[in-house]
Amino acid sequence: MWLRFLGWLMPGLRIKRWLLVFALAVACGAAGLSLITRTPLLANLEALLQKVASGPGGGLGPAAAAIVLLVAGLGLATWAILRLADSVADAFWPGRSHQLKEAILRRRQLERGPRVVAIGGGTGLPVLLRGLKQYSANLTALVTVADDGGSSGRLRAELGILPPGDLRNCLIALADIEPLMERLLQHRFQNRSQLAGHSFGNLLIAAMSEITGDFFRSLGLVSQVLAVRGRVLPITLAHVRLAAELADGRQVTGESAITNTRAGPVRRVWLEPEDVAPLPEALTALAEADVIVIGPGSLYTSILPNLLVNGVADAIRSSGALKIYVCNVMTQPGETDGYDVARHVQALFEHAGPGLFDRVLVNTGPVAALVRERYAEEGAEPVAIDKRALKATGLRVIGRRLVTDSPVVRHDPELLGQAVMAEVFNNAGAWPSVQKPKSGALGRERQPSDKCLEEGK
Repeated sequence: MWLRFLGWLMPGLRIKRWLLVFALAVACGAAGLSLITRTPLLANLEALLQKVASGPGGGLGPAAAAIVLLVAGLGLATWAILRLADSVADAFWPGRSHQLKEAILRRRQLERGPRVVAIGGGTGLPVLLRGLKQYSANLTALVTVADDGGSSGRLRAELGILPPGDLRNCLIALADIEPLMERLLQHRFQNRSQLAGHSFGNLLIAAMSEITGDFFRSLGLVSQVLAVRGRVLPITLAHVRLAAELADGRQVTGESAITNTRAGPVRRVWLEPEDVAPLPEALTALAEADVIVIGPGSLYTSILPNLLVNGVADAIRSSGALKIYVCNVMTQPGETDGYDVARHVQALFEHAGPGLFDRVLVNTGPVAALVRERYAEEGAEPVAIDKRALKATGLRVIGRRLVTDSPVVRHDPELLGQAVMAEVFNNAGAWPSVQKPKSGALGRERQPSDKCLEEGK
């Protein structure tokens, strides 16, 4: 019984400070009542206690009596506060107040986590966010708005809003929601009506945008509804389209056209219009960040559209944050055919200039032979790691196992979150109060594939 109550006194719950406030309130109230009634209540009480302390046989003695009273007073105050906390907890979570204590403690710890800004889009950025939200609540996702295909493209054309698909996926990744709610938000209508192909989450964002008349504000309101841990921001509020020059010299416009053409590696991409202003909140987040993570995601259609927005690359360069680029595990047919890690880095620097990041995080875990063969049929292969070419970049390259055995080769959220935060803790050491989750093994023995790829490291 007492252990259950004392759980509310765990460090970090911010309960003990209110016990002190409660004690001060009682003292102030007693003094005020004494002045109003013009009765020396405290003096009378003190005189009474002095008589008790010096009663028959010598009593307890003044010192012992004072200690007993202090302990009794503090005990009663603590018991009252803890009973109040348990009553409030049981009103919302009957019989599960211990879970509420753990949830409050965990949230307080996450609030002290590093300020992380993650940049990207597509399916890669949500994977990163799912891993990072176990370590910090101070997360900001900067998301591309160049998508023009599928449900997002249709809503963009019909309603004149920014494409909501990538933003929706990031909101869900950072949300504190039940699995059923996630299924609902990701559900795509399959009937033959005009809703076919639309996801419910996209329609929710579109509806909120119509209600408020402000797309940016609608994202904030949806974040509140979903109890999002962090912020999801479009990189710009401008309506932009992505254009590319392909390996055969052709030029195509539209993200979906670039993805579907598959005419070999892309030579370069740009935004139309080129002169678009970034979201001010995005620049502020970059300036205040402790850590900036670029990727993972499609090099030309998810990452570079963010870096090509005016001022974004310069804001990253001028930031004092630890900057990490997470390279893709597999090449993408029609975009990065034959690219190794160094070529990914080179493409980023060619488009947005050097100095964007300090470290490159690459997968050194194995990809099953059968899975490799299946991907090879589609024109994809694991991104090669050329140590000599990487050394020439002057960047610190960290190799870790980032994938698990699966038919789909994709970064594992837990492994990726561990890898990024291991760099943060090992190199910064600025957030010792952040509790590492039990499932995360930042302190585990290093796997054979977890190593720094730089020579001499």
